[in-house]
Amino acid sequence: MDAALTFTVTDADTAQAVGSGSLPVLGTPRLLAWMEAATCAAIDPSLPEDSTSVGTRVALEHTGASPVGQVLEVSASASYVDGRLHRFTVAARHVESGAPGKVVATGEVTRVVVDSAKFLSRISPAV
Repeated sequence: MDAALTFTVTDADTAQAVGSGSLPVLGTPRLLAWMEAATCAAIDPSLPEDSTSVGTRVALEHTGASPVGQVLEVSASASYVDGRLHRFTVAARHVESGAPGKVVATGEVTRVVVDSAKFLSRISPAV
């Protein structure tokens, strides 16, 4: 279970825009969302019918800045599977001249497979 997605940093993805800082560079919350999207892309083809996965744990090290216009490849690779529990190693790299370049983030995302209807039935509506 592996997946790689490509994203381009826009003004809406910056730390300024997502409320995680004051600089016009890729915000960590947006990067995390992209990493979770990569884990979903990796696990979704193997999910049983009427199931989905939910994120339960994240460890992320964001080590390099990405300006508006920068293209990134975000990858997820299964590193551990035990029944419903799936752990992924994730990474984000700048794409330079069409090829992966400098690594700007690494981490680990854990997802758990759940029955969609059962999961939603356990959530009480907001009052």
